[in-house]
Order: sequence, then C-alpha cells, then structure tokens
Amino acid sequence: MLFRTWDQPFDNDGRAEATVEVTDHVGVPHVVVSEHRLVRRVLADPDTFRPDNALDAVSPMPVSALRVLASYGFKLPATLANNGGVSHPAIREITAQALHPARVEALRPWLTGLVRRRVAGLAARLRAGEPVDLYADLAADLPLLVLAKLVELPAADAAVVKEFSRAALELFWAPLDSPRQLALAETVGRFHTVLRDFAATAGGMVGELRAHTAAAGLPKDTPVGALFFLLVAGQETTSQFLTLLLHRLTGEPAVLDGLARGTVGVDDVVEEGLRLVPPIPTWRRVAARDTDLDGFPVRRGASIVLWLARAGLTAAENPHDFVPGQRGSRRHLAFGAGAHRCVGAQLSRMEAAVVVAETAPLLRDAEILRGPWCPDNLSFRIPDTFTIRHP
Repeated sequence: MLFRTWDQPFDNDGRAEATVEVTDHVGVPHVVVSEHRLVRRVLADPDTFRPDNALDAVSPMPVSALRVLASYGFKLPATLANNGGVSHPAIREITAQALHPARVEALRPWLTGLVRRRVAGLAARLRAGEPVDLYADLAADLPLLVLAKLVELPAADAAVVKEFSRAALELFWAPLDSPRQLALAETVGRFHTVLRDFAATAGGMVGELRAHTAAAGLPKDTPVGALFFLLVAGQETTSQFLTLLLHRLTGEPAVLDGLARGTVGVDDVVEEGLRLVPPIPTWRRVAARDTDLDGFPVRRGASIVLWLARAGLTAAENPHDFVPGQRGSRRHLAFGAGAHRCVGAQLSRMEAAVVVAETAPLLRDAEILRGPWCPDNLSFRIPDTFTIRHP
C-alpha cells in the first residue's frame, strides 16, 4: 500500500483506517494518517511533528551511491520542505516573493499564447489521424518554461533538467535496488554540480538567497538546496498534475460539455482535480516527542506518512465523483497546510487553469491509446505518457 496509495480502495466514511502502522519494503514502520482532520492537525503542529525527514531517502543508499554523490560535492542542507529550524521563514519568504501571485498572474497572457499555439499544432495532428502524447508534447516542459520566467535558472536544456528532476524523485522517494540507486546518483550528482556553479553567481531569487546565507551564517550550499527543491517541486509536480488531470477529464464528458458551454468554471475544475488526482499523494513528518493521534500512540522518532490524497477524498460531499464546485472540493490538502504549505500553489493553479481551458476541446471524443502509468513511489506520481487520438 505504501508506495501505490493512488491505487488503494477507499471506504466512503474515510474513518476505517484513519491511523494505521505500515511496514515498508526495508522493514521500517510508518504511521499512516488519512483522516482530513488529523492530517491538518499534524501539518499545523511543526513542533510535535517535524518536517526533518521530508527529503530522506526511503531506500537507504548503499555506500557506492553515497560515494558517487560525494564525488560531485552533493549536499542538501535544510532549506524549505525539510527545514523545521529558525532559518525556514526567511528562506521561504525570499522564495515566496519570487513566486508572488501578482508575478504569476502577469504571466497568464504569455502562457495562454504558448499553450494555444501548442494545442493548435496538436489539433492539426489529431485531425490528420495522428496520435499525440499530451505529456511529452504539452505538459512535460511547460511548468519549467514558466518557472524560468520567474526565477533565474541554469542555461540547461529542458530535457536535461527533466531527467534530473525525475531522477531525484525516484532516488529519494522510490523503493529501489542498489544498481538503480547507483545510476540515479550519477544523474542527480552530475546536475548538482551545474546547480552549484550556477548558484555561485546567479541573480534574482538565488542571488538574494546567497546574500541572506552569508549574512545569516547559514551553510554555503543553502541556495543550492533551495534551487534543488524548487526545480523538483516547482515544475515536475505540475507537469505530473497536468497529465493526470487531463487524463481524468477525458473520462468526464459532462464536465467537458460544461466547460464548452461556460456553465462549469475552469478554476473549479482545477480544484476538483487537485482533490481527486493530486500529484503528491503522501508527505512525511517525524514525531519529535511521544504523543498520540486520537488515542493512536505515536512514539518519538516515528515516521508519519500523511495520506494527502485520501484526506482530500474524505473532504468532499461526493468523494469519488468529479463535481466541480461541490461542497468540500476546495478543502483538499494537495498543497499541504501550515508553515510549510506549498509556496507555488498559485503558480500551479494558474498553469493548470490555462492548460485546461485551452486543451479541453481536444479531450472531447478522444480515444485513449495509452493512459499514464506511474511507478512505485512514496510521495509522487510520475506519469510516463498520455497518448490519445481522435477516431
């Protein structure tokens, strides 16, 4: 269950397994919390439930993989998701300013034009009887292109960045054997040197982080760590969400009809998508002290897996149905909650709204040739393709 939570059956009241203990592939126990109220409680209490383990590798790395990472000077100091210390608020604020909603909204016309041109090309191919891959041909690099408008990024080919970000998601969050870890460590370590060299002189957000790092006496790789996480969480997860949402909408003709008629709001569709197909189904915390969750004992040092996707289901009036605007639709926890709530939430929402509005006509009467397949992973769904054609 732990590595394919999106495939698990769901009971309507969501309470039968609100808190359970599950042992993973290497014998480590985790307290899995799925009830919406309890998940929010954990996220809102960073003193009792700390974020320190958020980026810990779930498959302990062999010495050979650690040596590869060390050979590239790989370091990942606590910056954003795994930072429960006093340095977190300032680092978060610098990052949040770069992704400020006003700056994000200013990009909407540019992104709309870009997506519209791509969709026109895809429509022409579909009319000619060709299949199109809505992941590779549309969703894969869009969030990276948008992020590059907001944050100064290394001058690396998009394919190289995508290879790195997907490798990082697998290396730290997937059940792996040693040979695979070794290969992934090479990919992640190699790109880490690119990030480190870039962070030494970059301007914008990275430059501000560099100045703050020096003034506050933080580890010198702090800007690199923040950029590392941003390149994963700031674009890869949105690519995944776009792919999963478009796939879900292909099976929702009433929603597509409502979008075409203007009786269904795009923003409501996005929120319902975040509730039903969040790209991050789980996230982790670690107990700082002995405590309990509604009587379920949680020992100090215990890994806590927050089942965000299940919590989103329990929040809605009709848990399984795609009903934009229904009661509870916006109570999902796709972006987390509390002090570590995703700083890129509005960025992801804007990108999804543009893509849904422009792409929905392609999904009507589409035949799915190959739906997204996601490999085993604790916290991320990483679709490989979404190929359609028009009969």
